[in-house]
This record gives sequence, C-alpha cells and structure tokens, in this order.
Amino acid sequence: MTSPSILMKAWNLHPKKQLGQNFLADPNTARAIVDKTGVAAEDVVLEIGAGLGALTRPIAEKARQVIAVERDHRLVSLLKTELTAAGRGNVTVVEKDILKLDIPSLAASVKKDLIVMGNVPYNISSQILVRVIKARGCVKKAALMFQRELADRIMAGPGSKTYGRLSVMVQYCATVGVLMEVRAALFYPRPTIDSLVLGFEFKSDLALTANDESFFFNVIKAAFSKRRKTLRNSLAGFIPGFDHQAAAAALETVGIDPVRRAETLTVDEFVRLGNFIYAEYR
Repeated sequence: MTSPSILMKAWNLHPKKQLGQNFLADPNTARAIVDKTGVAAEDVVLEIGAGLGALTRPIAEKARQVIAVERDHRLVSLLKTELTAAGRGNVTVVEKDILKLDIPSLAASVKKDLIVMGNVPYNISSQILVRVIKARGCVKKAALMFQRELADRIMAGPGSKTYGRLSVMVQYCATVGVLMEVRAALFYPRPTIDSLVLGFEFKSDLALTANDESFFFNVIKAAFSKRRKTLRNSLAGFIPGFDHQAAAAALETVGIDPVRRAETLTVDEFVRLGNFIYAEYR
C-alpha cells in the first residue's frame, strides 16, 4: 500500500478539509478492521467513503463483492487505477454522495443484505449513521469508524452528558460495541483526536417497538433540541396542538415526571412516550 501522502502528491491532489478527509495510512490496521468485522466470502459490502482504497483492498480480499462509494470526483480515477493495479475486479466504484444513495434499492439490485463499512467523513458522520439505521432492514451489520468524541456519544447511557439523540436511536435498534481503537497518528492528514471503529448488530426482535418509527425519531429529536429545558418545555409545540399542558399530561400518563430532562430517559421510556403521543395526537 502506497502511503496516502505519496499517492496524493503523485496525483497532484490535496485532502479536502470541507469533506472531512482523513485517510487511513496503515494497512495492518485496515486488515484488522476487516477481520474484526467478520467479512466472509459470500458477503456484499457497501463501503462508505472509499477514499484512496485503504479499506477497499482488504475488504475485496474477503468479500464476494464491494460497492465502494466515493463522493470526491478527484479520487475516483485514482481509486479505480489503484484497484485495477491490485487486481481487484470484484469492486464497483460509485461516484456519489452517500447521503443521496438509496441503500435499500442497492441491496435489492444485488439480491442480498449488505455489510456496511467505512471510515466515514467526520463532518457528516451523524447523518450517515441515521441513514444506515433507517435502511437497517437490508443491512446485515455495520462497522463504521468515528472520531472518539462521536463514538462516545453513540454508546453513552442515560444520565451521561454525552447521551443524546444518536445514543437513543442506535440503542433502540442495535447492539453496539467497540471493535478497535485507531490512533490519530495512523491517518493522513492527522486529525486532532483518535478514532474508534464501532460494530453494529441490528436487532431482529425489539423488546418495545415504536408504532411509527419516523414519528418516534422526531420525538427523540424534539426532546433533545433543548437539552437544558424540562421535557414538558422541550416537547411543547413539536407537532400542532401539542402544547405545554398536553406534553405534561402525556408524560404523566406514561409515568415520566414532566420536569425530567431528555438525557435521563431510557430507550424504553422514549418508546412508550412516542407511542402514546402518536396514538393520541396523530
């Protein structure tokens, strides 16, 4: 594997900060990520943010097929050239913004549930994770690399200062754990903090199921929109007709004190609250 700095220089390219580009520069780490994810010979992998192909090549060594998505048109020709030189004919490079990719349609086209992997661009990491969650019906599992600050937020529990919207959304539908830590020194350009690769196993059976998932996610978003306010205040007005009095009544009905704050609620409490509001006010 040619180092990212040398490769970029040879192609007269520079990393784009606005795209959150930090390229993994250590091939051993890339192989370890693939090994820990458990990619097998029958798998089809969707790689998000393929970049210079650091993860693409070891994934392609294991998987049946890789769909490598890269938004930056400058890198697409470079990536295709590198993969051809490495003899990786089982990789399809797609030049597209991952936030505009229809993941379910892609899975349907290959007639197989996907493994989603990637060193995701830090500036759209949250948006990418939300899209994967919403497409989880066709996702076998996921292994995504985040900067540590966001990874800690994803795994945080109730009562923590870092517990928030993403924590609840992820923990509602997935079991999440750390696959490995990746030091900042292993990237080019070097970011300010280390990264964590998180593994997501999506639950086939939920202890409590949201009656309407989109509505449920909107309840979570509203609850955390004003973290310092009580739930009665943060939820008031998030849908027409749901004022402070209605919010307090809904919270009391499901056994939640209206003066509690969003970060104190468990996932199950959020589900019960969301289901009640949906049934009564939609």
